Amino acid sequence: MAGLVARLAVRVSALLLVAGCVAVGAQDPQQGTTDWPATNYTQSANRYSPLTQITADNVATLQRVWSVHLKPADFTGGLREDQAIPLVIGTTMYLASPYGAVIALDATTGAEEWRFEIPDNAVPSKRGIAYWPGDGDVPPSLLFGASSGGLYSIKASDGTLNAGFGESGVVNLKTTEIMRTFTDAGYLLLSSPTIYKNLVITGAGTGEGRNFPKGTGPAGDTRAWDARTGELVWTFETVPGPDDFGYDSWAGDSARDRSGVNVWGYMSLDTERGILYMPLGAPNDDRVGVDRPGDNLFSSSIVAVEADTGQYLWHFQLVHHDIWDYDAQSAPLVVDLVRGGELVPALLVVNKSGLLFTLNRVTGEPIFDIEERPVPQSDLAGELASPTQPFPVKPEPLTQMTISRDNLYQGEPQHQAYCERVVDDNDMKLGGPYMPIAVNRYSMSPPGPAGGINYWGP
Repeated sequence: MAGLVARLAVRVSALLLVAGCVAVGAQDPQQGTTDWPATNYTQSANRYSPLTQITADNVATLQRVWSVHLKPADFTGGLREDQAIPLVIGTTMYLASPYGAVIALDATTGAEEWRFEIPDNAVPSKRGIAYWPGDGDVPPSLLFGASSGGLYSIKASDGTLNAGFGESGVVNLKTTEIMRTFTDAGYLLLSSPTIYKNLVITGAGTGEGRNFPKGTGPAGDTRAWDARTGELVWTFETVPGPDDFGYDSWAGDSARDRSGVNVWGYMSLDTERGILYMPLGAPNDDRVGVDRPGDNLFSSSIVAVEADTGQYLWHFQLVHHDIWDYDAQSAPLVVDLVRGGELVPALLVVNKSGLLFTLNRVTGEPIFDIEERPVPQSDLAGELASPTQPFPVKPEPLTQMTISRDNLYQGEPQHQAYCERVVDDNDMKLGGPYMPIAVNRYSMSPPGPAGGINYWGP
């Protein structure tokens, strides 16, 4: 595409409020009143701690008891990013260090109990590790991905490798089925795996943008592995094959070797019903879809499968033909809602569009109506943007959805004048939801690809 194609992202924070609905509790049992056994606390992703010692009344009086610096004293490089939430089991805290290690600390004192250094200068997934309680034969373990493309299993007690898992404690995720012909491509886990019974369920880090011609590259498939042996149990192909449901949502052979369409954030589970909810990302290239006409299932969708088998149950696509990198990356929140005096099994779904979709988590049907509304079309030659996108009737959007000269800035006059001058001097195109990128022109429409609501959820 010739010329300048640019877009400014507007970052907006949002508060989740669902009027008239009450979340009545998570389904999966807590492993201990002081434990934090998973990234999102429970596999239902509720992130609600029942602890009561720290309150709004005393939080201002807290004092630091201990601190640990992850960067080694002899490390000469720059600071590295870490987005992981530590796990706490009993009196031990487990965390992934962006400097190439998984570390266990005494949660009371901060003293290091053990350290596992990842070989080959690899680093663990920056969004966390998973805890599996073991099965009697194999002890409680930590499972995590590394930048080398490995899935590691180490003992929670001492950080040593579980020799019976994969090849001496490591499973190679870069299999032929996933890498296809792109053997030199990067591939890794970007977030912590999901644990269900004795399964370790992994998403995919395929990279994004124009890594390879026409959005091709490694597959974004979701896979489940035996937590004891590392054997592959099932694979869900996130881009349908020629004989699969959804293949006709890709024109021609545009689904072939398509990359992206991956879980790069967190999944969630209805543990009682054995249903896994996968929030899948946009296809590659995630800003231009000229070479992939159609809705492009299962991109930017929530897909529900049987957790034991990976069998498809239902899906809901949040964004048709995603050309905004909006994804569906946040772990869907598993709750029960009170509707007409009865409990309804619900799934609350958010993404970077700033919209909240409320679905029946068993059937995938909307609990609150969802409308297909007309949206702007692209002026890029060959770009067939979807004529409509789904909008929930309620609740209201969680963030600002449009921008114009009337709402650029309504505060201090000099600041407002500056904003207007930037728009005018750059002939900037302003708009609302799902406005495609402008060609040879700056454009701006909230919330932008940075959110809305990103992978960490509401």
